Amino acid sequence: MAERDEWRCWICDEPVDPRMSVNDQRGPSVDQVITKAKSKSKGAAEERLAHRGCNTRKGAVAAVAQWPDHLFIADPAPIIETVESLRRKGGRSVVGRSPSRSDADAVAAWLADRVSRLARDMDLRVTVEAGGGQFMVVLHA
Repeated sequence: MAERDEWRCWICDEPVDPRMSVNDQRGPSVDQVITKAKSKSKGAAEERLAHRGCNTRKGAVAAVAQWPDHLFIADPAPIIETVESLRRKGGRSVVGRSPSRSDADAVAAWLADRVSRLARDMDLRVTVEAGGGQFMVVLHA
């Protein structure tokens, strides 16, 4: 599982050091991810690699995949909730807006990389669409 996840935390997307103690906040832990779509069936939860601290925090509040500060995106959608909605309903969802094509392309490239690890079982693609003097980043299921 850890090799499949490329030793990256599924929540924060940062590297997990396999040599760290499992008692350390940055140490490895196994998280059982139960998606809303899976919770309606009797299928087993998917195991994913997480930092111990990220996994512990997730127990108290819903997991949040953060947008990086270096990207120029307005009104960013919550990534995990958007992916779960697309998992249930399919279709497309606008995840944010950027003022220039190059900014939107950077957001789209980052998002495509991030969701490829977040939702390995889904065929998601990201597009950029012009409209209203800005560029919308759209996630498609």
